[in-house]
Amino acid sequence: MKPLIILKPFLHRSGEQIGIYFQNSLPLNIVIKSKAGGKWSQTGKCWYVPMNRESFEKIKAALPVDVNLDANELKKHLENKNQLSKKASALVSTNQDLKYPVRQANTNQVKIRTAISPVNKHVLPAMQQMLKLKAFSPSTIRTYLNEMAQLLIIIKDIPANELKPEHLKRYLVYCYEKLGLKENTLHSRINAMKFYYEKVLGREKFFWEIPRPKKQQLLPRFFNQNDLVAIIKAIGNIKHKVMLMLCYSAGLRVSEVVSMKTRNIDESRMSILIEQAKGKKDRMVALSPVLLVMLRKYISEYNPDPKGYLFAGQWKEEPYSSRSLQLVLAAAKKKAGVLKPGSVHALRHSFATHLLDKGTDVTIIMKLLGHNDIKTTLRYLHVTNRDILQIVSPLDDLNLE
Repeated sequence: MKPLIILKPFLHRSGEQIGIYFQNSLPLNIVIKSKAGGKWSQTGKCWYVPMNRESFEKIKAALPVDVNLDANELKKHLENKNQLSKKASALVSTNQDLKYPVRQANTNQVKIRTAISPVNKHVLPAMQQMLKLKAFSPSTIRTYLNEMAQLLIIIKDIPANELKPEHLKRYLVYCYEKLGLKENTLHSRINAMKFYYEKVLGREKFFWEIPRPKKQQLLPRFFNQNDLVAIIKAIGNIKHKVMLMLCYSAGLRVSEVVSMKTRNIDESRMSILIEQAKGKKDRMVALSPVLLVMLRKYISEYNPDPKGYLFAGQWKEEPYSSRSLQLVLAAAKKKAGVLKPGSVHALRHSFATHLLDKGTDVTIIMKLLGHNDIKTTLRYLHVTNRDILQIVSPLDDLNLE
């Protein structure tokens, strides 16, 4: 498996830099320092170079050919920054009063402050306060604030507190027709607006008049057992192999795998504790005997912190990157010749589907997956072949000889 180097935006001493992240390697350390001009940040625990094209080209030229370079996050940041600069220039040209300097428009906070009218500057702080008081997860808070901010940017100087349901209906039609948003994104946007108007402003049943778009009924993507054997065998790194085997063996989300603590593996009871997963719920899942053998081998080789993360990232106090694990699976699929689409989450779908194929009760699977609603688990009934294999096609009854 080729070493993976990830480039990300890195703020150092109030200036933007290109952060260079990889698992500790003396040869790579020497290359980054001597050939790419990298400097080490003890605070950020990464190498860094100035945020410019010349530095990026130096990094590419310095790296050996047997290294995988992931610059997607850096590219996305630069594209967003370019869009913000254009929006900021447009605001300046219309003589709008910008309270915060345009040159700082490289963070979400500054973007919101510069693009949202002063008339509505109170909306997001009030919404954020209520979200925190209700103990919403950090990811949900970010999503809600971002979705609400899109509305505030569009309405400009119109007070958000004075909007009526008919205004929001027109806005949602605009999002669907002009912006081309998908159903899931529209649902997130509606949820954010609903939270603000009903929970923050206290408007009772404000969204009864606003219909929700019908979601697409998509079947879960999963791998068959031959695919899984090929994928696992294609992985040479024991750490990567164990992480993907853990995901499949217990039906875990990628976030649950990378945040797994060493202490959560209970060999005596052959169980694994999943702490504070989606919905802030703990749950117990079974520890596979096959996985236990691989875990022992991994632990003897990597010696993870008994009180820390089972799969640490570049530094022991940090979890392994979810994005990196997705890249590991993509590389393994390519090497194994598996063309079927599917991310790490498809391993969770495979776990549920294969249990159903073997006749496991759907309520047990619901408990193992940590679902709140049985309807979510029942989706797997549409992909299992347990009943399909018993059906004889009418074509087979025709005498075609």
